[in-house]
Amino acid sequence: MARHLITSAIPYINGIKHLGNLVGSQLPADLFARYLRGRGHEVMYICATDEHGTPAELAAAKAGKDVADYCAEMHDVQAEIARGFRLSFDHFGRSSSAQNRALTQHFARVLAENGLIREVTEKQMYSVADGRFLPDRYIEGTCPNCGYESARGDQCDNCTKQLDPVDLINPHSVISGSTELEMRETKHLFLRQSAMKDKLSEWIDSKADWPVLTTSIAKKWLNDGDGLQDRGITRDLSWGVPAQFDGAPWQGMEGKVFYVWFDAPIEYIAATQEWADKTGGDWARWWRTDKGAEDVTYTQFMGKDNVPFHTLSFPATILGSDEPWKLVDYIKSFNYLNYDGGQFSTSRGRGVFMDQALEILPSDYWRWWLLSHAPESADSEFTWENFQTSVNKDLADVLGNFVSRITKFTRSKFGEALPEGGTWGEREEALIVELTTRVREYERHMDDKEVRKAATELRAIWVAGNEYLQSAAPWTVFKTEPEQAAAQARLALNLIRLYAVLSAPFIPDATDTMLAAMQTEDRSWPTDVRAALEALPAGHAFTTPEVLFRKITDEEREDWQVRFAGKRE
Repeated sequence: MARHLITSAIPYINGIKHLGNLVGSQLPADLFARYLRGRGHEVMYICATDEHGTPAELAAAKAGKDVADYCAEMHDVQAEIARGFRLSFDHFGRSSSAQNRALTQHFARVLAENGLIREVTEKQMYSVADGRFLPDRYIEGTCPNCGYESARGDQCDNCTKQLDPVDLINPHSVISGSTELEMRETKHLFLRQSAMKDKLSEWIDSKADWPVLTTSIAKKWLNDGDGLQDRGITRDLSWGVPAQFDGAPWQGMEGKVFYVWFDAPIEYIAATQEWADKTGGDWARWWRTDKGAEDVTYTQFMGKDNVPFHTLSFPATILGSDEPWKLVDYIKSFNYLNYDGGQFSTSRGRGVFMDQALEILPSDYWRWWLLSHAPESADSEFTWENFQTSVNKDLADVLGNFVSRITKFTRSKFGEALPEGGTWGEREEALIVELTTRVREYERHMDDKEVRKAATELRAIWVAGNEYLQSAAPWTVFKTEPEQAAAQARLALNLIRLYAVLSAPFIPDATDTMLAAMQTEDRSWPTDVRAALEALPAGHAFTTPEVLFRKITDEEREDWQVRFAGKRE
């Protein structure tokens, strides 16, 4: 049994996320966590809400609520939706927790003591109309790199280029819309990332197995232009982890908080501390290499826009502390999922949002489509036609049809128990060989975090059962050799349990339904496919489940296309 620490990029608190956010981090992380648990490994899967910074303040102001109250409410909303999608977090924390405040201030102090934080007096955008300094995300304008008209002051969402507010063309205040902006002096703390460049470069070069998407983005930030730059880690905000605190090795930082991208990744550790405080568990054995974490494999899942912070800024914090913290072993990054000819956008209300998705169909439908179309090697696109086709063909016609056919046939001819008699022949032996090969391939793709390939292999495993059933035709064999038909039915019913176990990472609700139909709680992994197909003996009772997956009608698809035509009021 191995020990695996898994984190997915923590979502901003500002509203309900869309399906693109889900497939870019939390869902594939959950897939991997469920798979590893199914293989018998010890897993700690951590996520949280990212509650500090500009988005929280803006969203709370828009909602007319105190920011702390707003964050508490939205954390509960996001947690409930996560449960709806069956995301199996060991803990879903909050970056506004006392644990994260203490740990963020600890890292800041240690980094300063190690000479990696410097005070910088700089000019920052000040909005005369708003009467305040504007953090980067309070400023929008046109990106000078790609021409995107809604680039933020820290980064362009379209081309991912790191920006400063002064780089923007025609900048304006997000709060008031005012263009009456001027540069004024203010003092901030900067993380000396440039001093860590060689160490970070060496560390990234050692990760030869990382996805090209991950390393190419990291190296672009390391080497393009003037190379890795020092980065401001404080902002003029009231909501966040205070930058002036007891024991701080600086003065004059009152009224400033740590930048959200400094404290948010630290919440991975703090959320595990929250879990420990709640359960009595030991967080240090997951995060401190002097307390047992040296034998932990740590995997992060995220969209490509988060890669720079997890390959550079957060590792700079960890490495720069000179303390025995666990560093990430593998970063699985994803491209963007687009929506029906355009982009998903939380801020602009375009696309299907997670709460809306659950209102129209159960989570397994979405989980299967999103994971089987995960944007790994390139951006992918959600269309209602593709969604309907995939659900109807993969889930209803292949898996659902198999379960329905064999349970109904067996019940009608033998009753609701696995029938006795008969032996396996060449056809059954060939199926075992094929399934053994495919299950090993499925495991390999899952171990390698190759999500789409794993989904393709799982579907092929389902297809193999259908093809066996079609060629064996027990309904015909029964007429002349009922005992042979009994052997075929017994094998096929055991296939349902096998499918339930293998499918659990992708479609956990359907897994529960299949296991309940087979009246078993045996979730043991099929290391030996032959033995797995004999797990349920003759005489073992079963039930015929309701339709496992219903088909999406053309009328429904057309209705949803109109209903979700790119605008959320």
